[in-house]
Amino acid sequence: MFFKILLSYLIGYLRIEVTGYYIERFINLCNSNHILTWNLKKGKNANILLNIEINSLKEIVKLAKRTKCKIKIRNKKGLPFLINKYKKRKIFIASLIVIILLFFLSSNFIWNIEIKEDEENKAYNIQQDIEEAGLKVGQLKRKLNTKEIINKIRLKRDDIAWIGIELKGTNAIVKVVKATEKPDIIEDSQYCNIVSDKEGVVTKINAQKGTAQVKVGDTITKGTILIGGWMEGKYTGIRYVHAEGEIEAKVWYTKTKKVKYKTTETQETGNQEKKFSMKFNNFQINFNKGVSKFKIYDTMETEKKFQLFSDFYLPISIVEKTNKELKKVKKSYSPEEAKNLGIQELEEELDKQIEDKESIINKNINAYEKEDHVEIYVTYEVLEKIGTNDKI
Repeated sequence: MFFKILLSYLIGYLRIEVTGYYIERFINLCNSNHILTWNLKKGKNANILLNIEINSLKEIVKLAKRTKCKIKIRNKKGLPFLINKYKKRKIFIASLIVIILLFFLSSNFIWNIEIKEDEENKAYNIQQDIEEAGLKVGQLKRKLNTKEIINKIRLKRDDIAWIGIELKGTNAIVKVVKATEKPDIIEDSQYCNIVSDKEGVVTKINAQKGTAQVKVGDTITKGTILIGGWMEGKYTGIRYVHAEGEIEAKVWYTKTKKVKYKTTETQETGNQEKKFSMKFNNFQINFNKGVSKFKIYDTMETEKKFQLFSDFYLPISIVEKTNKELKKVKKSYSPEEAKNLGIQELEEELDKQIEDKESIINKNINAYEKEDHVEIYVTYEVLEKIGTNDKI
């Protein structure tokens, strides 16, 4: 449809007004007769404005009579009418022709790559792999082999469950679904032990199938067999089973931090400056000369590509650089203040690590004052269910 509208602009089109009581029927007849209409706009009264092709006018008039509507030409638009209006301005016409030629030429290239994926489960460094596989900005669309690019990416990466590439206008839409990591599943018919996946002290063990290899109060390390995948009978001897059971243990999570009594922090002042530049593919023109007026600053850069339609990008973009002024602030803490600050930060980190807060049965905090800093150790004692299957 986009190219039909573009062609209509080149050969000329009409902006008409339709009035009457059966406008909806008129529009439906236009659609059923495959008459191209676009840019419909409802008027204040019982009328609509819309664009039509010049060669569709006779058919439009017939349909208007059938639906008891009236047609009025409001404007004549398009390249022929524009040239006729500015026929004495040769430079303008020449420039317009050049722009149209460049427009058609640029439509054969990819000027934007849009990657769509789950925000919470993104594939690491996927954009670089897409470019290395052969999909790059500025590439001819007819030379792209999307199947080959997809195969290259899937052969290179085993964390991609599905990838698809769709070309729309000058936009390449890459849809990525990351594969979720699945634990090794041991079938019920297979023999296995239950081994510890953490270090701790056993508080409960209940062997439903198999033989318990530890008891309450035992200290265990990662990999210790908790329930063995075998059972021994007086008359049957040793037979292997798929171990099942429930094990709980006390597990410790420890984090440490050093907090200096005197430190220098970087803070934003609130002052900022903006600098703009224009990019033509890889060529960049800076509108602002010189370096930043700030001595210390942080830079944020955003790039906005020109697009005529939702999926028709041009090889032109505006780059906005925002420099935020920073300042160095000296801070001094007493030993007690440094200790409290460190404890607060460590507890926040541990709270994020442990999802079930009710499983925390004890907190242990140790702080050691040094000459220029305090060392803090925060330990959470947590009651958890542990154990994972290990195939025999």
